[in-house]
Amino acid sequence: MNELDIMLDENRSALVRSVARLTDEQSRRRLVPSLTTPIALVKHCAAAERVWFQRTVAGIAESECDGYAVGDDAGWAVGATESRRSVTEEFEAAAHRSREICAGRVLSTDYVHYRRGRVTLFWIKLHMIEELARHAGHADILVEQILASETRVGA
Repeated sequence: MNELDIMLDENRSALVRSVARLTDEQSRRRLVPSLTTPIALVKHCAAAERVWFQRTVAGIAESECDGYAVGDDAGWAVGATESRRSVTEEFEAAAHRSREICAGRVLSTDYVHYRRGRVTLFWIKLHMIEELARHAGHADILVEQILASETRVGA
């Protein structure tokens, strides 16, 4: 495994670890005006995995991806019956498929993204490292706020 893949996996794990500290109810708490909640961050990152690796690298049609694969607000939507655990499992499955898709591919190979145009696999992996790191940081802050607010309320 190369350094890019190690960093991708470290950021994937950081996001999951942060949100895993919450209950289902806590993971849905919305502290900001946007759609951002801890569970929605995980849902969004699963969609990002699919957009970049399934659609862009593997060339799989959006309708054939194993879940939502568009980079829009709907990628943040968590259904009423979805749990923190099920969304995390969805994200981990998408990440696993990303690893399979990338296995043996050359980093300098060009791919065409439906919005960004031509990008290399190297660029895609760097972008996903940045995306996952940013959202893992968002999750850390939200989780800290949620847990702190409940500690104060229960004190």
